[in-house]
Amino acid sequence: MKKIWIGFCVVLLASVWASLVFAEEPLPRVLFDQGHNQRFLIGDKGELQLSGLADIIRAKGASVSATGEPLNDDTLRGVAALVISGPFEALKAEEVEAVAAFVERGGRLALMLHIGQPLAGLLARLDIDHSNAVLRERENTIDTDLNFRVKDLNPVPLFAGLKQFSLYGGWALKAGKNSAAIAHSSPQAWVDLNGDKLLSENDAVGAFGVVVAGALGAGRFVVFGDDAIFQNRFLDPDNSRLAANLAEGLVGR
Repeated sequence: MKKIWIGFCVVLLASVWASLVFAEEPLPRVLFDQGHNQRFLIGDKGELQLSGLADIIRAKGASVSATGEPLNDDTLRGVAALVISGPFEALKAEEVEAVAAFVERGGRLALMLHIGQPLAGLLARLDIDHSNAVLRERENTIDTDLNFRVKDLNPVPLFAGLKQFSLYGGWALKAGKNSAAIAHSSPQAWVDLNGDKLLSENDAVGAFGVVVAGALGAGRFVVFGDDAIFQNRFLDPDNSRLAANLAEGLVGR
C-alpha cells in the first residue's frame, strides 16, 4: 500500500510540474502597427475595424497587441509576427529597415494595402510593386466592379479549405525575386491607367496578382492588395477562413 501511495504521489508531482512548465511557456506575440495614422484598429468593434481579426488570431493561441510607437528593434523585440494594415502615413526609411531586419531574423510579416503609397518603401524593400490604381473586374463581381470574388488561388496553406474569398477595392501586386503571386484576379480584370473610369485601349487588362507571399532571410511575408477583407463587416465565412489560415501562419502552427 505504501509503494502504491508513493507511486501515486510521484505521478501527481510530475503532472503538476508539467502543467506549471506548460503554463509558463509564453504565447507567441502578434503585434499590430497602429502608429501610421491607421483608421481601422484592433481595439474597436465597429464594422470597419479589425477586432474580429484580432480575436481570430488570439483563438489560434497568440498574444495580440498594438503599438503606436515607431517600428524599430526595441518595438519588435520578442515579437513573432507583425501586421501592418491600412496605414495612411508612410513608414520612415529607418522603420523599413527595422521591419526588413525583423523578417530576416525569422519574423513573420503581413501587409494589407488601403492605399499604396504609405507602404511603397517597404514593398520596394521586399521587391514588390503595386498598381497606380485599384483593380476593376468584369467577372465574379459582388456589387460593383471594384468589389469581387477571387477564385484563382494557388494550393498553399493560406488558402486551405477555400475556393474563393472576397476583395473590396484592391490593388494589383507584382511579385519580385523573393516572392510569388499566390492569388489572381480573373483575366478580365483591368487597371484604369488614365483615370477616366472607363475601359479604354491603353488600360492594362489581365490576371493580376492580389496576394503575394515570399521569404526574406529566415522569415516570411505575405502582402494583400486590400485591407477591407479582414474588417469586421467583411468577415463572411470565406474571409473568416482566410483570416484563420493567416493566423496559423503568423503564429507558426
